[in-house]
Amino acid sequence: MIMQLNNKNNAVIVYQSNSLHGAIRTPSDKSISHRALILGALCLGETTIKNLLLSEDVINTAEALRQFGANININKDAECKISGIGIGGLLQPEKNIYLGNSGTSARLLIGLMSSCEVLVKFEGDESLSNRPMNRVLSPLQKVGLEILEDNDRKLPLTLRGATMPVPIYHHLTIPSAQVKTALILSALNISGTSTIIEPIKTRDHTENLLKLFDADIIINKNSDGDDVIKINGLVKLSPQKIDIPGDPSSAAFFVVAGLIMPNSVLKITNVMTNPTRAHFIDVLNRMGANIKIAKTYSKCGEDVCDLEVTSSELKGIIITKEEAPSLIDEFLILSVAAAYAKGASRFCGLSELRVKESNRFEAIINMLSSSGVSCRNVGDDIVIDGKGEVIGGSEIKTNLDHRTAMASFILGLNAHNKIRIDDISPINTSFPGFTQLYTQIGGIYKSE
Repeated sequence: MIMQLNNKNNAVIVYQSNSLHGAIRTPSDKSISHRALILGALCLGETTIKNLLLSEDVINTAEALRQFGANININKDAECKISGIGIGGLLQPEKNIYLGNSGTSARLLIGLMSSCEVLVKFEGDESLSNRPMNRVLSPLQKVGLEILEDNDRKLPLTLRGATMPVPIYHHLTIPSAQVKTALILSALNISGTSTIIEPIKTRDHTENLLKLFDADIIINKNSDGDDVIKINGLVKLSPQKIDIPGDPSSAAFFVVAGLIMPNSVLKITNVMTNPTRAHFIDVLNRMGANIKIAKTYSKCGEDVCDLEVTSSELKGIIITKEEAPSLIDEFLILSVAAAYAKGASRFCGLSELRVKESNRFEAIINMLSSSGVSCRNVGDDIVIDGKGEVIGGSEIKTNLDHRTAMASFILGLNAHNKIRIDDISPINTSFPGFTQLYTQIGGIYKSE
């Protein structure tokens, strides 16, 4: 069913629940949904996408691509058919492109238009308009992207794509899958070979999808062990029929829920296990989690599995800064696991959390500290002193961040006192249906 956008404040009270039981099908992956839409729009011919995630962020990407000239139809069963415009075929949008709260949409679409002769004004909501875009703008200026309205490198931004784009040679100094993907999308419309060097591997869905769509992309290692990604531009992409796998970042919330609630057993199906996305399972296993893989299969060139999660006594853990890039979307829910664990946990190298949908570094500390959990920062690290229980009695501000809202729900599952969440409407940007699943397995909350 196609989701209706909800921008109203929606406060809830979360109560301590009983044991959790049932089966949950993980919603489709948001990262792959964005990328599949974009690559489908760059094909000549019809691409079919099954199980597209019908979240606000993904819908905003689809609408932007329509403004660039793609014909996109999405039915009630989340099947999407795209009649593309071809490489370099972007049309001049007739109006400003509004992207809501989606930083992924913004950064990827800036990359897409940077090597095409179009003039675009990108706009977003209050949260997105406070997020920095310089990491993607600076390397794309070397391609020929012009910034006509700067606004301190934040949205709203007015940009003109390059008339004669030059091949990219860029060394990623800060791990970022979004910046990498923006550069790759730009390179698709540039004559010649573009090179991107990635010292620390980030999620590689763009590279995997490009191989499915018959792009000319080669990935090797250099003498330092870095990934060297080479893209030959102006190569025709082939339309595909693809099925989007489940989002591991969404599954993580219910995995932790099943672990922290006594006498609970959950089956969570359709979980993508791409190594750059599912590292949180390894982390939880190190904490003592009882997580079993019940079945494995593949979708869209990605490994997928079904999980059986049983309540467990968790222990504290150290997560190194080298692990941080592959856990960037899971630290909020991992902080909940650490709060219910026994012993100290230390999450290292979390500076990137400060520039997500909200300042998630502060969000973790505020969420846990206000709920009676000892939590502090040491530079870019967060230290959580888990006592195996959470007092609760807190009021948590989501600051328009979907993951803060969902993590707060899970925190409240076994807290001794109720937890108030000021606004859960941002959840629709990534996980429509979250609250229904929450109550389906035994979670208790009520709307104010």
